[in-house]
Amino acid sequence: MANPLVVIDVVGLTPRLLAHMPRLRALADAGCQAELGTVLPAVTCSAQATFLTGALPAEHGIVGNGWYFRDLGEVFLWRQHHALMGGEKVWQAARRERPDYTVANVCWWYAMGADVNWTVTPRPIYYADGRKEPDCYTDPPELHDELTGKLGGFPLFTYWGPGAGLPSSAWICKAAQQIMADHDPDLTLVYVPHLDYDLQRFGPSSPQAVAAAVELDAVLGPLLDAAAARNATVVVLSEYGITEASRPVDVNRLLRSEGLLRVYTQDKMEYLDPWTSRAFAVADHQIAHVYVRDPADVPAVAKLCAGLPGVAEVLDEAGKAAHGLDHPRSGELVLVAEPDAWFTYYYWLDDAVAPDFARLVEIHRKPGYDPAELLFDPAAPGAAKRRAGVALARKKLGMRYLMSVVGLDAGARAVRGSHGRLPADPADAPVLLCSDASVARDRYAGTEVKGLLLGLAGLAGSAAAGASGARDAQVSGERS
Repeated sequence: MANPLVVIDVVGLTPRLLAHMPRLRALADAGCQAELGTVLPAVTCSAQATFLTGALPAEHGIVGNGWYFRDLGEVFLWRQHHALMGGEKVWQAARRERPDYTVANVCWWYAMGADVNWTVTPRPIYYADGRKEPDCYTDPPELHDELTGKLGGFPLFTYWGPGAGLPSSAWICKAAQQIMADHDPDLTLVYVPHLDYDLQRFGPSSPQAVAAAVELDAVLGPLLDAAAARNATVVVLSEYGITEASRPVDVNRLLRSEGLLRVYTQDKMEYLDPWTSRAFAVADHQIAHVYVRDPADVPAVAKLCAGLPGVAEVLDEAGKAAHGLDHPRSGELVLVAEPDAWFTYYYWLDDAVAPDFARLVEIHRKPGYDPAELLFDPAAPGAAKRRAGVALARKKLGMRYLMSVVGLDAGARAVRGSHGRLPADPADAPVLLCSDASVARDRYAGTEVKGLLLGLAGLAGSAAAGASGARDAQVSGERS
């Protein structure tokens, strides 16, 4: 019989924030705490894929939260299908030794289509008339009504956007508790995003960040109690630490001014044209993948980007290989921002011709990550909130609406926290806590999490295989 495991991904958790979270500190005090090495890019999808597979992006293929899909000619972020993630997952390794090993995935990424027993992931309803309503996807399908019947609908608009806050994380924690009570999985994966919000809005040193840590700790308490009642081993980890950043860097505007990035125009709005652009960037927090169509242009583009204020490093093929990021999905070049900077996706030179989705919370249409979506337009927050109120009224009447609340350059300048670089200070680095003191170490590499979980589950043969793979992968990662 495998030992039950509950693995809680507390996004943005660092030793600095842990000081304000007594329930998590008590877990660490009774068990152990270690620094957790992350991957480049230090973003959600890449880090989670490494934890689950014991491999680096060069192997599992998750080079960011999104990338340029070369075969489709489109940039997509936040895709959800499990087939995008390569490598052997921790539960697949466990099933070599115990074929009946059961798994619940509660909002970890790339959940749809995964070969687990219970899946919950945010998934809006996209109506034919353009309306978007909050909901979630579950597998098996009947799990949807089991959860929403007891917990209410998934609060999507508190999961991301200007209204993002505690209710979504509270719902996720309660869903995990219910699944554990009803189905008793061997492995329960829980993704808790609350610390992502105010740390990006206000910075990790802000009073709002401390308050977010305190209130999340209280929400985590019942989940920790439920795990203890099952005699489950608890692992709490984080993907990255958010650090102070207030300098947006417009790499695509630079590429456009040099004639390398092209747009096309419809209804007086400009859209990125990746098919004809000689070079463009997919911005992802403090990392940007630069896709260069003609190999002959790579040296010139690299030199151009290296001279852009806010760019700390330009990784070529050798640089990508040193970080385990040399995968066909990566850009020909990968940019790393300076510590106080982050990359915008903006490619237009005049806000008057920006596409309409630029002012919306629209994570699937923007060809890059946009943290300004967490803020009501700072240039006119009152007007943005009034527009949101009108849009909400139209929504309640069943009418089409646009929630036009996001600022452009003013929104970007208001962002105060970011991540994606490798951490310089362990106090700002990801952390791993475990209720089992026998696995105490000063540091775990991200590639070692898979082997750690297999060992904690008591699957000795599978753990040895996972640890071997992790060591091989980490050799590459430590070259950075």
